[in-house]
Amino acid sequence: MSEPTAEAPVLEPTAALTVETVNSVHHWNDRLFSFKITRPSTFRFRSGEFVMIGLMGDNGRPLLRAYSVASPSWDEELEFLSIKVQDGPLTSRLQKIQPGDQIFLGRKPVGTLVTDALLPGRRLFFFSTGTGLAPFMSLSRDPDVYEMFSQVICVHGVRQVSDLAYRETLEARLADDPLVGDQAQLQFTYVPSVTREDFHTQGRIGDLIESGRLFEGLGGEARLNPETDRVMLCGSMDMIKGQAAYLESIGFTEGSNSKPGDFVIERAFVD
Repeated sequence: MSEPTAEAPVLEPTAALTVETVNSVHHWNDRLFSFKITRPSTFRFRSGEFVMIGLMGDNGRPLLRAYSVASPSWDEELEFLSIKVQDGPLTSRLQKIQPGDQIFLGRKPVGTLVTDALLPGRRLFFFSTGTGLAPFMSLSRDPDVYEMFSQVICVHGVRQVSDLAYRETLEARLADDPLVGDQAQLQFTYVPSVTREDFHTQGRIGDLIESGRLFEGLGGEARLNPETDRVMLCGSMDMIKGQAAYLESIGFTEGSNSKPGDFVIERAFVD
């Protein structure tokens, strides 16, 4: 592991933040990257939750943003997926991190994009766009998810094929996962869709639902049914608002930690 970069300031933990070390960085393309950091022994989270991470700002104060944890809850490292925004206050710097660099990590993960906020059902759909895939990478590797649902369907909508982060892992149905590999081979389905390039599945998530293409090969009903299906939404504001409105129009109710329902979104990321 390399030493922290010379220009990187030495970070100090606070009451709300620990200081962790970057273990690895992977650049998927010129728009997306993921990175893994050390995990404190006291850090516990539910699959699907988010936490604050960041770097020291120019004003001498931590510059923080909320990021969903992409790694499974049992992993010894914490993984995050991020876009690259060249003029973004945090991401313009975060995309340049190297192994050995230090990073702030919030001590308290939170969120509503968790199975505790859902009623029991048969099929669980993850509807994601862009980096909204991150919490579903965690949930799809959670053994409890496969005990709760007979089928787990991960839908990832992106603009270009290279934006399909973790594609090989998901296409292999998480075969190498030490805890859910066997279950995922039978219960997990990956549905990638691209909108701006030729690909075997094209169109927005709403288009796939309306045309019925989403349900091809799944068996069972070729529609979403609030009696048996549960849905999680994470990604662009347009997708979340549009699909939430559609789900409510066909009888789905939004769930929360205090009152489980048929679908959930991460309210902290929605205006």
